[in-house]
Amino acid sequence: QAEKENLVAVLCSNGSIRIYDKERLYVLREFSGYPGLLNGVRFASSSDSVYSSCSDGTVKCWDARLASEKPVQLFKGYPSNIFISFDINCNDHVICAGTEKVDDDALLVFWDARISSQDLSTTKDPLGAYSETHSDDVTQVCFHPYNPNKLVSGSSDGLVNVFDISVDNEEDALITTCNSISSVSCIGWSGKDYKQIYCMTHDEGFSWWDLNHLNTDEPITCLNIQDVREVVNLKEGILDYLIGGLYHEKMDKLFVVGGTNTGIIHLMSCTTSGLSHVTSLHGGHAATVRSFSWNMQDDSLLTGGEDAQLLLWKPGPIEKTFTKKDSMKIASSVSQRVRVHSNDSYKRRKK
Repeated sequence: QAEKENLVAVLCSNGSIRIYDKERLYVLREFSGYPGLLNGVRFASSSDSVYSSCSDGTVKCWDARLASEKPVQLFKGYPSNIFISFDINCNDHVICAGTEKVDDDALLVFWDARISSQDLSTTKDPLGAYSETHSDDVTQVCFHPYNPNKLVSGSSDGLVNVFDISVDNEEDALITTCNSISSVSCIGWSGKDYKQIYCMTHDEGFSWWDLNHLNTDEPITCLNIQDVREVVNLKEGILDYLIGGLYHEKMDKLFVVGGTNTGIIHLMSCTTSGLSHVTSLHGGHAATVRSFSWNMQDDSLLTGGEDAQLLLWKPGPIEKTFTKKDSMKIASSVSQRVRVHSNDSYKRRKK
């Protein structure tokens, strides 16, 4: 999300990016990754640039304010690269993308994202790559929220690696390796000063590590659950899958978000003793929920699902125009238009 413009970028299953107005969820513009397939999207921290990684071996940069068919910048990978994950660091200087394994190579590729007045070319080649630390597809890449040099990567090989990219070579840049024992589906930073990392796996496992304990006698592992579905105690219903995690700074708490195949969203809090159910969101999605974005300023939640719905949930009192008790939900521009007209205006038109 770009805070100042109040925009939301959504990656759709047809490989396009749609830019929405956050409050009203109107589609403002759409970008296509053709000929490649886009498979990751995020805003820069300090501008209206939207970045996406692509199966054609590029990372594309779009201007969210312009309805353009072409990206404003193109970051080219090495031959045979297929990017399946990426991130841009907190000062918008460095982009990192993870590749599918080709032959024996699974790479983390880096670019300088800064635009210099001397170089007006829209295409950039890589600064370099890490090639020794993962032995399978690099499924996740995530920079530290505040330290532009800290990076964590996750892979189908089960390894979660933490790097300091300010160090010259890959071997010395590797700070630590954590083993999730299964293919990594999601990683993130948590804890005070974001000195912890968490990881979810494709078979719904969950791990949580504390990097504060790296040079101490304390164990680095805070929590390790092989299958969350088997151990989490929900007040209602079941858990079919994990979606992701979020560290809430004000509450100093790590939350884990999961869901059911029928579209119910479960929110769980994470402690060293396990995951505990906080609440569930009903009546919104009708199918698997794939992604979410949590706004910590107003604790609103955006969710996107396989039912082609982008929903906005808000806590507290509900405006009169919305009838749902548990949520404020805007399903699409179609239902938005329906809600604009009251019964009175409908009766007047009939006359």
